[in-house]
Amino acid sequence: MPLNRANQPNQLKHKAINPQKALPYIIHFVLCPVKQELRHHMRPLEKETSDLIKKQLLCQICEQGLMGLSSMFELTEKVRNEMLAELGFAITTAALSRDLTSYETITAKQLFYNPKESQQLSQLATLLQPTRFNEICDRLSEQGMRRGFACLFYGGPGTGKTETVLQLARQTGRNLFQVNLSELRDKYVGESEKRVKAIFDNYRKIVKKSDIAPILFFNEADAIINKRNENATDSVDKMENALQNIILQELENLEGILIATTNLTKNLDSAFERRFIYKIEFQKPALKAKSAIWLSMIPELTDADAMQLAKEFDFSGGQIENIARKQIIEKILFGEDISLNRLREICDAELLDKRPIRSAIGF
Repeated sequence: MPLNRANQPNQLKHKAINPQKALPYIIHFVLCPVKQELRHHMRPLEKETSDLIKKQLLCQICEQGLMGLSSMFELTEKVRNEMLAELGFAITTAALSRDLTSYETITAKQLFYNPKESQQLSQLATLLQPTRFNEICDRLSEQGMRRGFACLFYGGPGTGKTETVLQLARQTGRNLFQVNLSELRDKYVGESEKRVKAIFDNYRKIVKKSDIAPILFFNEADAIINKRNENATDSVDKMENALQNIILQELENLEGILIATTNLTKNLDSAFERRFIYKIEFQKPALKAKSAIWLSMIPELTDADAMQLAKEFDFSGGQIENIARKQIIEKILFGEDISLNRLREICDAELLDKRPIRSAIGF
């Protein structure tokens, strides 16, 4: 026999609740105590008075969220390593070395510089020799100065910046930890910052476990060392600023060697400029250097022909290398040597805009 409404339990007498309308109220009453409790614990963390901060168990990071920058905290590198070790995942030198390019695999290549560049690079190569480098770092520490060396190679494309880093690594017996900057940025909030911190964390581990510190190489670093937006309002600009601030702090605390290359310096942030102890400009080769490059790339040329090409075409070393490769391809295809006139035609074809760049001769 069905119950009538009067015989039903009291809770069934109440009016049915619309779940959609009730949800905001439920969230409010559930989360408010949680938020208050979190704020209670966050205050000492943000003021760095918490025992978790003092004992180096947590460290503060910046996250870019929907409401702007906010304080976030993560386990320190020390804690993460200890936890991994307890779980049987101790980080080994072999595992860390996977991202390294061995200096022994770098092919030797003769490079030609203008006198000023040659002098600066010779000094840098001497400094980076392991014994000399350790001595200089120790002396800097005694004076209370930073031990790390950050260097900036800047100049137009094709002037030999990247190849110079490779040859410095080979000459000084240092492995190369090259960073692919295109993989740093992520569409998800906070991921780019985490990736940058992970790079420097990994580099620090490698340096500690290596007899000779490798070179941390940021190739084509234009996007990460440009001027910060002081009046950033949108989330993208704020995230870029946060990313750059992390890199600036890492450069300040660097122990090792970092070399960055860039084509652009007009937009270089002054804070980055101050942190690069060596700044070397790579200009297009002067006449003597260009002639030497022509002869090294195409040995069949006479000294007179190499000098003539150097006078006629204001090419960078990278452009001359392109031309040398093309003439080798034609020699293989057609089985005959390339004439000087044909070489000039290849030189003209090297330019995308087809504007003449032959230097004026005579008048």
